Amino acid sequence: MKKISLWCGLMLWAVIALAQPDTLKYRVYLTDKGATEYDLSHPETFLSEKSLLRRQRQQLGVDSTDLPVCSRYLRQLEAAGARVVITGKWLNFATVSFSDTALVARLSALPFVRSLTPVWRASEGEYFSMQRDSLINRLTRVKGEYYGTAAQQIRLSRGEKLHEAGFRGQGITVSVIDAGFQNVDRIQGMQNISILGTRDFVSPLQNQVYQSSSHGTAVLSCMGMNQPECMVGTAPEASYWLLRSEDEASEYPVEEDYWVAAVEFADSVGVDVVNTSLGYYKFDDPAMNYRLRDLNGQVSLMSRQASLMADKGMLLVCSAGNSGMGTWKKITPPADADPILTVGAVDKDGELAPFSSVGPASDGRVKPDVMAVGLDADIIHTNGMQTKANGTSFSSPILCGMVVCLWQACPTLNVRQLIDLVRRSSDRFDYPDNIYGYGVPDFWKAYQTYLKQPK
Repeated sequence: MKKISLWCGLMLWAVIALAQPDTLKYRVYLTDKGATEYDLSHPETFLSEKSLLRRQRQQLGVDSTDLPVCSRYLRQLEAAGARVVITGKWLNFATVSFSDTALVARLSALPFVRSLTPVWRASEGEYFSMQRDSLINRLTRVKGEYYGTAAQQIRLSRGEKLHEAGFRGQGITVSVIDAGFQNVDRIQGMQNISILGTRDFVSPLQNQVYQSSSHGTAVLSCMGMNQPECMVGTAPEASYWLLRSEDEASEYPVEEDYWVAAVEFADSVGVDVVNTSLGYYKFDDPAMNYRLRDLNGQVSLMSRQASLMADKGMLLVCSAGNSGMGTWKKITPPADADPILTVGAVDKDGELAPFSSVGPASDGRVKPDVMAVGLDADIIHTNGMQTKANGTSFSSPILCGMVVCLWQACPTLNVRQLIDLVRRSSDRFDYPDNIYGYGVPDFWKAYQTYLKQPK
Protein backbone atom coordinates (compact mmCIF):
# COMPACT_ATOMS: atom_id res chain seq x y z
CA MET A 1 0.00 0.00 0.00
CA LYS A 2 2.81 2.41 0.86
CA LYS A 3 4.55 1.59 -2.43
CA ILE A 4 1.39 2.30 -4.38
CA SER A 5 0.91 5.59 -2.53
CA LEU A 6 4.53 6.55 -3.16
CA TRP A 7 4.25 5.67 -6.86
CA CYS A 8 1.04 7.70 -7.23
CA GLY A 9 2.69 10.61 -5.45
CA LEU A 10 5.67 10.48 -7.79
CA MET A 11 3.38 10.35 -10.82
CA LEU A 12 1.40 13.36 -9.55
CA TRP A 13 4.65 15.27 -8.94
CA ALA A 14 5.81 14.46 -12.48
CA VAL A 15 2.55 15.72 -13.99
CA ILE A 16 2.74 18.93 -11.94
CA ALA A 17 6.38 19.44 -12.92
CA LEU A 18 5.55 19.03 -16.60
CA ALA A 19 2.69 21.51 -16.25
CA GLN A 20 4.80 24.21 -14.62
CA PRO A 21 4.86 27.35 -16.78
CA ASP A 22 8.09 28.63 -18.24
CA THR A 23 9.94 31.23 -16.18
CA LEU A 24 11.91 33.04 -18.89
CA LYS A 25 11.17 34.69 -22.22
CA TYR A 26 13.81 35.77 -24.74
CA ARG A 27 13.59 37.64 -28.02
CA VAL A 28 15.63 35.72 -30.61
CA TYR A 29 16.75 37.81 -33.56
CA LEU A 30 17.34 35.73 -36.68
CA THR A 31 19.98 36.23 -39.34
CA ASP A 32 17.68 35.95 -42.37
CA LYS A 33 14.38 34.57 -43.62
CA GLY A 34 16.12 31.36 -44.74
CA ALA A 35 14.69 28.99 -47.28
CA THR A 36 11.03 29.79 -47.61
CA GLU A 37 8.11 28.31 -49.45
CA TYR A 38 6.82 31.83 -50.14
CA ASP A 39 7.55 33.93 -53.21
CA LEU A 40 7.40 37.73 -53.36
CA SER A 41 5.86 37.44 -56.81
CA HIS A 42 2.85 35.74 -55.20
CA PRO A 43 2.12 37.88 -52.10
CA GLU A 44 -1.44 36.59 -51.96
CA THR A 45 -0.05 33.41 -50.40
CA PHE A 46 1.07 35.26 -47.24
CA LEU A 47 -0.90 38.54 -47.20
CA SER A 48 -4.66 39.01 -47.14
CA GLU A 49 -6.54 40.61 -50.00
CA LYS A 50 -7.42 43.61 -47.81
CA SER A 51 -3.77 44.10 -46.88
CA LEU A 52 -2.71 43.98 -50.53
CA LEU A 53 -5.48 46.36 -51.61
CA ARG A 54 -4.40 48.87 -48.96
CA ARG A 55 -0.85 48.78 -50.31
CA GLN A 56 -2.06 49.08 -53.91
CA ARG A 57 -4.16 52.16 -53.09
CA GLN A 58 -1.03 53.85 -51.76
CA GLN A 59 1.28 52.48 -54.48
CA LEU A 60 3.34 50.51 -51.99
CA GLY A 61 5.21 47.35 -52.83
CA VAL A 62 5.79 44.10 -50.98
CA ASP A 63 9.31 43.25 -49.82
CA SER A 64 11.22 40.63 -47.87
CA THR A 65 10.09 42.05 -44.51
CA ASP A 66 6.58 40.87 -45.40
CA LEU A 67 7.72 37.26 -45.70
CA PRO A 68 6.84 35.10 -42.67
CA VAL A 69 9.62 34.11 -40.26
CA CYS A 70 11.35 30.96 -41.51
CA SER A 71 9.35 27.96 -40.25
CA ARG A 72 12.43 25.72 -40.37
CA TYR A 73 14.21 28.04 -37.92
CA LEU A 74 11.20 27.98 -35.61
CA ARG A 75 11.15 24.20 -35.61
CA GLN A 76 14.85 24.12 -34.71
CA LEU A 77 14.29 26.54 -31.82
CA GLU A 78 11.59 24.27 -30.48
CA ALA A 79 13.72 21.16 -31.05
CA ALA A 80 16.40 22.80 -28.92
CA GLY A 81 13.91 23.08 -26.04
CA ALA A 82 12.31 26.52 -26.46
CA ARG A 83 8.62 27.21 -26.95
CA VAL A 84 7.81 29.80 -29.62
CA VAL A 85 5.41 32.37 -28.16
CA ILE A 86 5.08 34.86 -31.02
CA THR A 87 7.01 35.92 -34.12
CA GLY A 88 7.76 39.28 -35.69
CA LYS A 89 8.31 39.07 -39.42
CA TRP A 90 9.10 42.73 -40.18
CA LEU A 91 12.04 42.75 -37.74
CA ASN A 92 12.67 38.99 -38.14
CA PHE A 93 12.58 37.62 -34.62
CA ALA A 94 10.86 34.97 -32.54
CA THR A 95 9.98 35.34 -28.87
CA VAL A 96 10.49 32.08 -27.02
CA SER A 97 9.94 30.82 -23.48
CA PHE A 98 11.73 28.22 -21.36
CA SER A 99 13.00 27.68 -17.82
CA ASP A 100 16.47 26.17 -18.22
CA THR A 101 19.04 29.00 -18.24
CA ALA A 102 21.53 26.71 -19.97
CA LEU A 103 19.33 26.93 -23.05
CA VAL A 104 20.47 30.52 -23.65
CA ALA A 105 23.93 29.37 -24.70
CA ARG A 106 22.54 26.53 -26.83
CA LEU A 107 20.18 28.86 -28.69
CA SER A 108 22.94 31.44 -29.18
CA ALA A 109 25.08 28.78 -30.83
CA LEU A 110 22.53 28.02 -33.53
CA PRO A 111 23.88 29.27 -36.89
CA PHE A 112 20.73 31.25 -37.81
CA VAL A 113 20.53 33.10 -34.46
CA ARG A 114 21.91 36.64 -34.56
CA SER A 115 21.34 37.58 -30.91
CA LEU A 116 19.17 36.95 -27.85
CA THR A 117 17.59 39.57 -25.60
CA PRO A 118 15.89 38.76 -22.27
CA VAL A 119 12.39 40.22 -22.22
CA TRP A 120 10.61 38.63 -19.24
CA ARG A 121 11.10 36.52 -16.15
CA ALA A 122 8.53 35.15 -13.73
CA SER A 123 8.11 36.94 -10.42
CA GLU A 124 6.93 35.68 -7.05
CA GLY A 125 3.20 36.06 -6.62
CA GLU A 126 2.69 37.50 -10.10
CA TYR A 127 -1.06 37.64 -10.51
CA PHE A 128 -3.65 40.12 -11.70
CA SER A 129 -7.37 39.77 -11.07
CA MET A 130 -9.57 39.55 -14.15
CA GLN A 131 -12.84 39.99 -12.28
CA ARG A 132 -15.32 42.10 -14.23
CA ASP A 133 -16.80 45.31 -12.84
CA SER A 134 -20.55 45.32 -12.23
CA LEU A 135 -22.76 47.05 -14.77
CA ILE A 136 -25.15 49.96 -14.30
CA ASN A 137 -25.73 50.65 -18.02
CA ARG A 138 -27.21 54.11 -17.60
CA LEU A 139 -26.20 56.92 -19.94
CA THR A 140 -26.68 60.61 -19.18
CA ARG A 141 -28.61 62.46 -21.88
CA VAL A 142 -27.80 66.05 -22.87
CA LYS A 143 -30.97 67.13 -24.64
CA GLY A 144 -30.35 69.05 -27.85
CA GLU A 145 -26.59 68.29 -27.94
CA TYR A 146 -25.86 65.65 -30.58
CA TYR A 147 -22.45 64.72 -29.13
CA GLY A 148 -23.79 64.60 -25.60
CA THR A 149 -21.10 64.92 -22.96
CA ALA A 150 -18.31 64.57 -25.54
CA ALA A 151 -19.11 67.69 -27.56
CA GLN A 152 -16.09 69.86 -26.82
CA GLN A 153 -13.48 67.18 -27.39
CA ILE A 154 -14.42 66.99 -31.07
CA ARG A 155 -15.30 70.66 -31.55
CA LEU A 156 -11.90 71.87 -30.37
CA SER A 157 -10.48 70.46 -33.62
CA ARG A 158 -13.60 71.08 -35.74
CA GLY A 159 -13.99 67.37 -36.34
CA GLU A 160 -17.75 67.75 -36.17
CA LYS A 161 -17.60 69.56 -39.52
CA LEU A 162 -16.33 66.36 -41.14
CA HIS A 163 -19.27 64.47 -39.62
CA GLU A 164 -21.69 67.06 -40.95
CA ALA A 165 -20.17 66.61 -44.41
CA GLY A 166 -20.86 62.87 -44.20
CA PHE A 167 -17.42 61.62 -43.10
CA ARG A 168 -17.90 59.56 -39.96
CA GLY A 169 -15.36 56.78 -40.53
CA GLN A 170 -17.33 54.56 -42.89
CA GLY A 171 -15.14 52.11 -44.79
CA ILE A 172 -12.09 52.64 -42.55
CA THR A 173 -10.85 49.77 -40.37
CA VAL A 174 -9.23 50.71 -37.07
CA SER A 175 -7.30 48.53 -34.65
CA VAL A 176 -7.17 49.53 -30.99
CA ILE A 177 -4.17 47.85 -29.34
CA ASP A 178 -4.51 48.11 -25.59
CA ALA A 179 -4.56 46.36 -22.22
CA GLY A 180 -8.09 45.00 -22.50
CA PHE A 181 -11.67 46.05 -23.14
CA GLN A 182 -13.56 45.00 -20.05
CA ASN A 183 -17.33 44.73 -20.50
CA VAL A 184 -17.41 46.15 -24.04
CA ASP A 185 -19.37 43.03 -24.96
CA ARG A 186 -21.94 43.83 -22.25
CA ILE A 187 -22.21 47.62 -22.13
CA GLN A 188 -25.52 48.49 -23.77
CA GLY A 189 -24.33 51.86 -25.07
CA MET A 190 -21.49 50.19 -26.99
CA GLN A 191 -23.49 47.48 -28.71
CA ASN A 192 -23.83 49.46 -31.95
CA ILE A 193 -20.06 49.86 -32.37
CA SER A 194 -18.92 47.87 -35.39
CA ILE A 195 -16.47 45.38 -33.85
CA LEU A 196 -14.98 43.03 -36.42
CA GLY A 197 -13.21 40.80 -33.93
CA THR A 198 -10.81 40.47 -31.02
CA ARG A 199 -7.45 38.85 -30.41
CA ASP A 200 -5.49 38.35 -27.17
CA PHE A 201 -1.70 38.24 -27.63
CA VAL A 202 -0.98 38.01 -23.89
CA SER A 203 -3.23 35.03 -23.10
CA PRO A 204 -4.24 33.67 -26.49
CA LEU A 205 -5.77 30.45 -25.15
CA GLN A 206 -7.96 32.19 -22.58
CA ASN A 207 -8.78 35.29 -24.72
CA GLN A 208 -9.34 37.75 -21.90
CA VAL A 209 -9.97 40.75 -24.15
CA TYR A 210 -13.34 41.48 -22.55
CA GLN A 211 -12.27 40.53 -19.00
CA SER A 212 -9.03 42.45 -18.57
CA SER A 213 -8.55 46.19 -17.95
CA SER A 214 -10.87 49.16 -18.12
CA HIS A 215 -8.29 51.10 -20.12
CA GLY A 216 -9.15 49.90 -23.61
CA THR A 217 -12.87 50.30 -22.90
CA ALA A 218 -12.36 54.00 -22.21
CA VAL A 219 -10.06 54.42 -25.21
CA LEU A 220 -12.51 52.75 -27.60
CA SER A 221 -15.39 54.89 -26.31
CA CYS A 222 -13.60 58.10 -27.35
CA MET A 223 -13.78 56.98 -31.00
CA GLY A 224 -16.53 54.43 -31.34
CA MET A 225 -19.46 55.60 -29.21
CA ASN A 226 -22.57 56.35 -31.27
CA GLN A 227 -25.37 57.33 -28.90
CA PRO A 228 -26.74 60.76 -29.94
CA GLU A 229 -27.38 63.19 -27.08
CA CYS A 230 -25.47 60.87 -24.74
CA MET A 231 -22.02 60.36 -26.27
CA VAL A 232 -20.83 60.25 -29.86
CA GLY A 233 -17.17 59.53 -30.51
CA THR A 234 -14.90 60.94 -33.17
CA ALA A 235 -15.24 57.98 -35.59
CA PRO A 236 -18.65 56.45 -34.80
CA GLU A 237 -19.06 54.58 -38.08
CA ALA A 238 -15.58 53.09 -38.46
CA SER A 239 -15.03 49.35 -37.92
CA TYR A 240 -12.81 48.12 -35.10
CA TRP A 241 -10.50 45.25 -34.21
CA LEU A 242 -9.81 45.04 -30.46
CA LEU A 243 -6.34 43.62 -29.72
CA ARG A 244 -4.78 43.02 -26.30
CA SER A 245 -1.00 43.32 -25.91
CA GLU A 246 -0.51 44.80 -22.43
CA ASP A 247 -0.04 42.46 -19.46
CA GLU A 248 -1.01 44.42 -16.36
CA ALA A 249 0.42 41.73 -14.04
CA SER A 250 3.96 42.98 -14.67
CA GLU A 251 5.99 45.42 -16.75
CA TYR A 252 8.54 43.78 -19.03
CA PRO A 253 9.71 44.36 -22.62
CA VAL A 254 7.87 41.20 -23.74
CA GLU A 255 4.79 43.42 -23.96
CA GLU A 256 6.49 45.14 -26.87
CA ASP A 257 6.78 41.74 -28.54
CA TYR A 258 3.06 41.16 -28.06
CA TRP A 259 2.40 44.62 -29.51
CA VAL A 260 4.50 43.84 -32.60
CA ALA A 261 2.49 40.65 -33.13
CA ALA A 262 -0.72 42.67 -32.78
CA VAL A 263 0.43 45.20 -35.39
CA GLU A 264 1.28 42.43 -37.86
CA PHE A 265 -2.09 40.79 -37.22
CA ALA A 266 -3.73 44.16 -37.89
CA ASP A 267 -1.83 44.34 -41.17
CA SER A 268 -2.96 40.84 -42.08
CA VAL A 269 -6.67 41.68 -41.68
CA GLY A 270 -6.43 44.93 -43.64
CA VAL A 271 -6.49 47.51 -40.84
CA ASP A 272 -5.95 51.09 -42.04
CA VAL A 273 -5.33 52.95 -38.76
CA VAL A 274 -3.94 51.74 -35.44
CA ASN A 275 -4.45 53.56 -32.16
CA THR A 276 -2.28 52.61 -29.23
CA SER A 277 -2.41 54.36 -25.87
CA LEU A 278 0.52 52.35 -24.53
CA GLY A 279 4.13 53.31 -23.95
CA TYR A 280 7.13 51.87 -22.11
CA TYR A 281 10.36 53.23 -20.68
CA LYS A 282 10.52 51.76 -17.16
CA PHE A 283 10.36 48.04 -16.36
CA ASP A 284 10.26 45.76 -13.33
CA ASP A 285 13.91 44.97 -14.04
CA PRO A 286 15.69 48.39 -14.05
CA ALA A 287 18.46 46.99 -16.25
CA MET A 288 15.90 46.86 -19.07
CA ASN A 289 14.86 50.54 -18.77
CA TYR A 290 15.23 52.90 -21.71
CA ARG A 291 17.30 56.06 -21.48
CA LEU A 292 16.51 59.51 -22.81
CA ARG A 293 19.12 59.10 -25.52
CA ASP A 294 17.23 56.03 -26.76
CA LEU A 295 14.29 58.16 -27.95
CA ASN A 296 15.35 58.26 -31.59
CA GLY A 297 12.78 55.87 -33.03
CA GLN A 298 15.37 53.15 -33.60
CA VAL A 299 16.03 51.61 -30.18
CA SER A 300 12.84 50.22 -28.63
CA LEU A 301 11.23 47.31 -30.46
CA MET A 302 7.87 49.09 -30.63
CA SER A 303 9.40 52.24 -32.07
CA ARG A 304 11.27 50.32 -34.76
CA GLN A 305 8.10 48.46 -35.69
CA ALA A 306 6.07 51.68 -35.65
CA SER A 307 8.56 53.33 -38.00
CA LEU A 308 7.81 50.63 -40.60
CA MET A 309 4.04 50.92 -40.51
CA ALA A 310 3.70 53.71 -43.06
CA ASP A 311 5.58 51.54 -45.57
CA LYS A 312 2.81 48.97 -45.15
CA GLY A 313 0.11 51.62 -45.66
CA MET A 314 -0.98 51.80 -42.01
CA LEU A 315 -1.15 54.97 -39.93
CA LEU A 316 -0.19 54.76 -36.25
CA VAL A 317 -1.67 57.27 -33.80
CA CYS A 318 -0.21 56.94 -30.30
CA SER A 319 -0.22 58.71 -26.95
CA ALA A 320 2.76 60.88 -26.02
CA GLY A 321 2.81 59.68 -22.41
CA ASN A 322 1.89 61.15 -19.03
CA SER A 323 5.33 61.92 -17.60
CA GLY A 324 5.29 65.71 -17.94
CA MET A 325 5.20 66.25 -14.17
CA GLY A 326 7.63 63.47 -13.29
CA THR A 327 11.39 63.02 -13.43
CA TRP A 328 11.32 61.42 -16.90
CA LYS A 329 9.15 64.16 -18.49
CA LYS A 330 9.72 62.92 -22.02
CA ILE A 331 7.62 61.02 -24.53
CA THR A 332 7.59 57.24 -24.12
CA PRO A 333 8.25 54.71 -26.89
CA PRO A 334 6.74 54.18 -29.43
CA ALA A 335 5.94 57.92 -29.38
CA ASP A 336 9.48 58.63 -30.66
CA ALA A 337 8.88 56.77 -33.93
CA ASP A 338 8.48 58.39 -37.34
CA PRO A 339 6.36 58.67 -39.47
CA ILE A 340 3.48 58.43 -37.01
CA LEU A 341 1.21 60.89 -35.16
CA THR A 342 2.19 61.28 -31.51
CA VAL A 343 -0.53 63.02 -29.52
CA GLY A 344 -0.12 65.15 -26.41
CA ALA A 345 -2.93 66.39 -24.16
CA VAL A 346 -4.66 69.75 -23.71
CA ASP A 347 -7.80 70.79 -21.85
CA LYS A 348 -11.03 71.74 -23.60
CA ASP A 349 -9.79 75.29 -24.08
CA GLY A 350 -6.63 74.10 -25.83
CA GLU A 351 -4.33 74.76 -22.86
CA LEU A 352 -1.61 72.27 -21.97
CA ALA A 353 -2.45 69.43 -19.60
CA PRO A 354 0.52 69.53 -17.18
CA PHE A 355 1.01 65.74 -17.20
CA SER A 356 1.48 65.59 -21.00
CA SER A 357 4.94 64.28 -21.93
CA VAL A 358 7.23 66.55 -23.91
CA GLY A 359 9.78 66.19 -26.68
CA PRO A 360 11.88 66.43 -28.64
CA ALA A 361 12.98 63.04 -29.91
CA SER A 362 16.66 62.52 -29.07
CA ASP A 363 17.59 63.09 -32.73
CA GLY A 364 15.91 66.52 -32.67
CA ARG A 365 12.56 65.75 -34.36
CA VAL A 366 9.52 67.67 -33.14
CA LYS A 367 7.51 65.61 -30.67
CA PRO A 368 4.69 65.41 -29.82
CA ASP A 369 3.26 65.95 -33.29
CA VAL A 370 -0.15 67.33 -32.35
CA MET A 371 -2.49 67.85 -29.39
CA ALA A 372 -6.05 66.89 -28.49
CA VAL A 373 -8.27 66.89 -25.41
CA GLY A 374 -6.87 64.67 -22.68
CA LEU A 375 -7.78 66.60 -19.52
CA ASP A 376 -11.28 65.82 -18.27
CA ALA A 377 -11.85 63.77 -21.41
CA ASP A 378 -15.30 62.21 -21.61
CA ILE A 379 -15.23 58.42 -21.69
CA ILE A 380 -17.37 55.36 -20.93
CA HIS A 381 -16.53 53.47 -17.75
CA THR A 382 -16.71 49.69 -17.49
CA ASN A 383 -20.00 50.08 -15.60
CA GLY A 384 -21.61 51.47 -18.76
CA MET A 385 -21.84 55.09 -17.60
CA GLN A 386 -20.13 58.27 -18.75
CA THR A 387 -17.32 59.68 -16.67
CA LYS A 388 -14.20 61.80 -17.15
CA ALA A 389 -10.55 60.80 -17.25
CA ASN A 390 -7.13 62.35 -17.67
CA GLY A 391 -4.32 61.17 -19.90
CA THR A 392 -2.79 61.21 -23.33
CA SER A 393 -4.36 57.75 -23.45
CA PHE A 394 -7.57 59.59 -24.37
CA SER A 395 -6.22 62.48 -26.44
CA SER A 396 -4.79 59.85 -28.80
CA PRO A 397 -8.07 58.09 -29.69
CA ILE A 398 -10.00 61.37 -29.74
CA LEU A 399 -7.61 62.65 -32.39
CA CYS A 400 -7.32 59.25 -34.07
CA GLY A 401 -11.04 59.16 -34.80
CA MET A 402 -10.88 62.53 -36.51
CA VAL A 403 -7.92 61.38 -38.59
CA VAL A 404 -9.97 58.34 -39.61
CA CYS A 405 -12.77 60.62 -40.84
CA LEU A 406 -10.26 62.86 -42.63
CA TRP A 407 -8.77 59.87 -44.45
CA GLN A 408 -12.25 58.82 -45.52
CA ALA A 409 -12.69 62.35 -46.90
CA CYS A 410 -9.24 62.36 -48.56
CA PRO A 411 -8.93 58.81 -49.94
CA THR A 412 -6.13 59.51 -52.41
CA LEU A 413 -3.59 60.32 -49.67
CA ASN A 414 -0.98 57.89 -48.43
CA VAL A 415 0.07 57.74 -44.78
CA ARG A 416 2.88 60.29 -45.02
CA GLN A 417 0.70 62.74 -46.93
CA LEU A 418 -2.06 62.36 -44.36
CA ILE A 419 0.34 63.02 -41.48
CA ASP A 420 1.68 66.09 -43.26
CA LEU A 421 -1.84 67.40 -43.86
CA VAL A 422 -2.76 67.03 -40.19
CA ARG A 423 0.42 68.77 -39.06
CA ARG A 424 -0.04 71.64 -41.53
CA SER A 425 -3.58 72.24 -40.34
CA SER A 426 -2.43 72.69 -36.74
CA ASP A 427 -2.36 76.06 -35.01
CA ARG A 428 1.39 76.09 -34.27
CA PHE A 429 2.64 74.68 -37.55
CA ASP A 430 4.75 77.77 -38.32
CA TYR A 431 6.41 77.74 -34.89
CA PRO A 432 6.38 74.21 -33.44
CA ASP A 433 7.87 73.48 -30.05
CA ASN A 434 8.57 70.47 -27.87
CA ILE A 435 5.53 70.96 -25.64
CA TYR A 436 2.63 71.42 -28.08
CA GLY A 437 4.40 70.10 -31.17
CA TYR A 438 2.57 71.53 -34.19
CA GLY A 439 -0.41 72.26 -31.97
CA VAL A 440 -4.13 71.51 -32.17
CA PRO A 441 -5.24 70.48 -35.68
CA ASP A 442 -8.20 72.03 -37.47
CA PHE A 443 -9.67 69.09 -39.37
CA TRP A 444 -12.08 71.16 -41.42
CA LYS A 445 -9.16 73.32 -42.55
CA ALA A 446 -7.25 70.14 -43.44
CA TYR A 447 -10.13 68.92 -45.60
CA GLN A 448 -10.49 72.27 -47.35
CA THR A 449 -6.75 72.27 -48.06
CA TYR A 450 -7.08 68.82 -49.62
CA LEU A 451 -9.95 69.93 -51.85
CA LYS A 452 -7.80 72.74 -53.24
CA GLN A 453 -4.91 70.45 -54.15
CA PRO A 454 -4.55 69.52 -57.84
CA LYS A 455 -5.74 65.98 -58.43
